Amino acid sequence: MSHKSNRLSVFGILILAFAVPGFALAQAWPSKAVRIINPFPAGGGTDAFARPLAAKLTPDLGRQVVIENLGGAGGTLGAGTASRAAGDGYTWFMGAVHHTIAETLYRKLNYSLVNDFIPVTVAAYVPNVIVVHPTMPVKTVKELIALDKKNPGKINYGSAGYGTTHHMIGELFNLQAGTKLIHVPFKGAGPLTPALISGEVDMAFDGMATAAPYIKAGRMRALAVTSPQRAPVVPDVPTMQEAGFKDFAVTTWYGLWAIKGTPRPVVDRMHQATVKAMTLPDMKTLWSNLGATAGGQTPEEFDKFVKSEIATWGKVVKASGAKVEN
Repeated sequence: MSHKSNRLSVFGILILAFAVPGFALAQAWPSKAVRIINPFPAGGGTDAFARPLAAKLTPDLGRQVVIENLGGAGGTLGAGTASRAAGDGYTWFMGAVHHTIAETLYRKLNYSLVNDFIPVTVAAYVPNVIVVHPTMPVKTVKELIALDKKNPGKINYGSAGYGTTHHMIGELFNLQAGTKLIHVPFKGAGPLTPALISGEVDMAFDGMATAAPYIKAGRMRALAVTSPQRAPVVPDVPTMQEAGFKDFAVTTWYGLWAIKGTPRPVVDRMHQATVKAMTLPDMKTLWSNLGATAGGQTPEEFDKFVKSEIATWGKVVKASGAKVEN
């Protein structure tokens, strides 16, 4: 190659560096530790997927990937904090379906899921499961409804906070079953679990990832799963459709977002690493044991999915009349 050709090649690279936003950053990224903000306390469903994922991303990216738990306000506190971080590729956000619900449930949010974040991909889809404390005298959804109608306003259900699927599935259940279950919010699925096991709350519409081990151990009794099909991790538990609720199908999901301003080459690199991690044999086994299936959509596909979920849950919020004042 001639000196002239070399000069042209260097000149072309320089043009690319200035023409493509974030080119230089993407070439060097990451040069330090990367954090993923989990907007719920440790021990919940988000943690169950975020921490194993971070462990796999660390060797792939060549820098430590750490999980930072910032729980509170149904996951909106951590989301707000994440939205104000620099869009430099060193802060990411592991949110969930809960955040699409919050868009219409909360009267005022200090962030916008659509405008302040860049979708990367879904990490996991997980069915919810209706669980009760073992001392509850019910073994089926039908028996639960009958008990509530004999004792209206006496049975309570715990949730991971206002606007979480735990909460809104309860609202949906009350609408469709004609029950009057009382909502008791906690600051995440982590605090909810011991409250249910101890009998502090009667029941929950819990995520399978946190509930499955306790169902198997007999510390929670499962009445039905909210997915269209039975969950392989608890194959004997019927679906809500089998319990007589034809249109009752709800799945919790967890997703990864970048902060607005993060260069697209960096987003693409994180997407590639995340999808790769979820295809590893041990990760597939872990997801299966948690009753989950992996995501892996492109950022564009995830963006469309998020917007459709906001619209879908907006209808549920409107029908239930639920609102959270900030």
